[in-house]
Amino acid sequence: MSLTELSSKPEADNSVLQIWGKQTLKGHVKISGAKNSALAIMAGALLCPDDFRLRNVPSLVDVTRMGQILSALGIKLERNGDIVDINARDIGESKAPYELVSQLRASFFAIGPMLARLGVARVPLPGGCAIGARPVDLHVRGLQSMGADVQIEHGMVHAYVTGPNPRLKGAKIYLDYPSVGATETLMMAATLADGETTIENAAQEPEVSDLANFCNSMGAKIRGAGTNTIIISGVPRLHSTDYNIIPDRVEAATFLVAGAITHSEISLSPIVPDHLTAAIAKLRDIGAKVILEDRDCLRIIGAQSHMATDIETLPYPGFPTDMQAQFMALLTLSEGTSTISETVFENRLRHVAELNRMGADIRVKGNHAIVRGVSMLSGAPVVATDLRASAALVLAGLAAEGKTTIKGLHHLDRGYDNLEDKMRRLGAKLQRVQDDAVADEAATAPATASVE
Repeated sequence: MSLTELSSKPEADNSVLQIWGKQTLKGHVKISGAKNSALAIMAGALLCPDDFRLRNVPSLVDVTRMGQILSALGIKLERNGDIVDINARDIGESKAPYELVSQLRASFFAIGPMLARLGVARVPLPGGCAIGARPVDLHVRGLQSMGADVQIEHGMVHAYVTGPNPRLKGAKIYLDYPSVGATETLMMAATLADGETTIENAAQEPEVSDLANFCNSMGAKIRGAGTNTIIISGVPRLHSTDYNIIPDRVEAATFLVAGAITHSEISLSPIVPDHLTAAIAKLRDIGAKVILEDRDCLRIIGAQSHMATDIETLPYPGFPTDMQAQFMALLTLSEGTSTISETVFENRLRHVAELNRMGADIRVKGNHAIVRGVSMLSGAPVVATDLRASAALVLAGLAAEGKTTIKGLHHLDRGYDNLEDKMRRLGAKLQRVQDDAVADEAATAPATASVE
């Protein structure tokens, strides 16, 4: 099957998710491969002229889009289940298509490997969720440090290496902020550079380590990934590999919250416990039990009542911004007042208004949300504003009285592999239907609260 033929769901823009809450969940969830690893590693395909195989690749809209971008550049991809075979022997274009890149932030990562292998790359400025500016200046300055000429005109980043041997040069790079995207872009670019590259204040996320391990499995020489200093010794060429992508820590943490918010007991695997340290700590703070049953299996037992806690999002190993919205949904039903501070993205509290429609008591002051626990949420028509907000609304719907109807499912499908079926197997009552069937109902439903 072609990677561009992944989706079997109704067109997300024309469908809604209906959830009937107050169902107890029970059973086991299989966690899919990490979205953010898969996207970066697929971009890394541009580095290798040989065939290779990726395993544990999640079935997501974002993965489909990345596959379409790579196909437009001449790469051949074939999918069979969660296995993707990639042949990047012939790259026919050095320009990624705007209509695809504009929908997927991670596609900008392609600039590093394209530049390293071809000596030239043209990539449009990226898109994705509207959760903040997320500038690419760190990527650009790093590539310039490695000898690239970079120009940005009319929304297009044009990078090239001049000279008789158009090869990037090793350099010492300091990132003003530990950006995951910049770290991954520059690390990939450095794998084929001439000499040694050092990235200081590098991102330490598990997905960065996964990308480094993937590149090393092809013959790259990267050490220090997972720390704040990464050292890459450039090699002339990479070779074939067969690589297994790590489990998705955000999906795993989302299901942990699902167990807590429904006062249920569920288990999940495979997981890497160290990747979930911050989420597990907060769940235990509020009174849920999280038990390591095996080296790659967790069980959560939700308490009958949970207590408030404070959360501040930070780069890894701090509390992940990608779990802020889901924990906010949980804290709306926890006793006491919680404060959530979003320090990573400046526009990632838009789900507050939708949770308030369901009866939550949340006020926003700057980048802080003050959450006063309420005794119950009520089902309501709501709209997902970004990927993780969509997951938060699903969680709130699972715990709410009555029926919740969620629009904006294109966000959900970008980052969760078969979420509805996994929830249904646990006992949740939910279904995806065409929007026309509920449009009148959604249009006439009143809002229940507002954001200050």
